[in-house]
Amino acid sequence: MALNSSAKTVQEISFKQKFHCQKCRYRPFAGMNLVFCTVVFFMIFSSAEAYDPLDPFGNITIKWDVMSWTPDGYVAVVTMNNFQLFRHIITPGWTLGWSWAKKEVIWSMVGAQATEQGDCSKFKGNVPHCCLRNPVIVDLLPGVPYNQQISNCCKGGVVASWGQDPAGSVSSFQVSVGQAGSSNKTVKLPKNFTLLGPGPGYTCGPSTIVPSTVFLTADRRRKTQALMTWNVTCTYSQFLASKNPTCCVSFSSFYNDTITPCPTCSCGCRNKKNCIMSNSKELKKGGINTPRKDNIPLLQCTHHMCPIRVHWHVKINYRDYWRVKIAVTNFNYRMNYTQWTLVAQHPNLNNVTQVFSFDYKPLVPYQSINDTGMFYGMKFYNDLLMEAGPFGNIQSEVLLQKNKETFTLKQGWAFPRKVYFNGDECKLPPPDAYPVLPNSARRNPIVLFTLAASALLMILFIS
Repeated sequence: MALNSSAKTVQEISFKQKFHCQKCRYRPFAGMNLVFCTVVFFMIFSSAEAYDPLDPFGNITIKWDVMSWTPDGYVAVVTMNNFQLFRHIITPGWTLGWSWAKKEVIWSMVGAQATEQGDCSKFKGNVPHCCLRNPVIVDLLPGVPYNQQISNCCKGGVVASWGQDPAGSVSSFQVSVGQAGSSNKTVKLPKNFTLLGPGPGYTCGPSTIVPSTVFLTADRRRKTQALMTWNVTCTYSQFLASKNPTCCVSFSSFYNDTITPCPTCSCGCRNKKNCIMSNSKELKKGGINTPRKDNIPLLQCTHHMCPIRVHWHVKINYRDYWRVKIAVTNFNYRMNYTQWTLVAQHPNLNNVTQVFSFDYKPLVPYQSINDTGMFYGMKFYNDLLMEAGPFGNIQSEVLLQKNKETFTLKQGWAFPRKVYFNGDECKLPPPDAYPVLPNSARRNPIVLFTLAASALLMILFIS
């Protein structure tokens, strides 16, 4: 209503004032300085770029627990906790880096390893595991010898989301640090943390000393305490990860023969020259599905050029219920999606009655309205979305009980407001392209014929 009532005023303001209004997201006062308004805009944008309204407190917290002192440093357990509800770290896994505050070295590691050793020529005899000022650490692969493992390690860097699998949302390793000082007063905290998971998108804050972690012994009868603990918090921004979306959504319904496709170039069309047609002979060559180290996708040629398409089909309308069919298709020949997640926001998800062939969990810990839910695969059944091809799709159906006060098929109400795949928001079609209810005569001519025949019979009976 506010927009309608002020429409005339907005039309009358100058182009320069319109520019101010759009950039600041609020209508400026007359004479507002352009420089001040621009600063406000960037302040708002910078603070909100990692904010996700469906998971406002989601982050990855990296915790360092100093467990013991050594002659020249300490032994610490580093634990990565993924507190994001629906965003997980997929293969090839996380990469963690930082800068040492002094001239620290890594003597040894358990459950992880540095990607480079660096120049350790000044050490004679016992050579450190890594002498780099800026070490880069990766998780070990499953199946390493037992003496190289600690709890929650060695998963190839794959970390589940907290909402999907709390037990699998943790990754840990042990590090022995030298030349670091051997007391709380002499140890300097590492800085400039970076987290890749497996691509860009995460921004890490400074390390902060927190109360020491308390642990239970193996028999759970005694508590022990870390000698020193500090945390680093990393948040995700889809804008930093990619300039374009990584998935798109298409719509269809039982009441309209028209299929609303993904918007053209939903995920950008930079890869248009490198895509492969679904009937190309190149697909028969060996190694076509082998991932590359740079994670560059090999996509099937489509008008949307997205690795993932989600299709939402309004299937049936019962008296008290309605049914939706959801299909996810992979168009990337080089990527299998393990432990995938699909998040949808729709007001009727508060009345989900049954989900067929997917697992489902409402996402309500931080939201006052139960309108968001997460779909994910059943273990050993469809928790793996295969690469593009005949097996590169998964699907399920959802039965929802109607809220008779709000349910309608008009104006696209039956379609989701937001859709995420693996934590990234998907591109939706514009609202004016949604399937619409046809006119009653066009929609069901049989009903119209029946009504006309009944009216004719009544006339004949009366006469």
